[in-house]
Amino acid sequence: MSNIKDNPRYNVISLRVSDQEKAVINEVSRLTRKSVSQVMLEAIRSYSRDVSLFSAESRYPA
Repeated sequence: MSNIKDNPRYNVISLRVSDQEKAVINEVSRLTRKSVSQVMLEAIRSYSRDVSLFSAESRYPA
């Protein structure tokens, strides 16, 4: 377990999902042996990178 002093995360976000979405998240969590929080954080980071790349492409067209 990480120490809260090393990695302070004080913000909590609630998210409503359908039964199907919850099942998918739980399955990914089970298959990857990661917590649901870890799965969701990775999804956020991945989406953020995609949006950043898309945004950069639209600012600097080839």
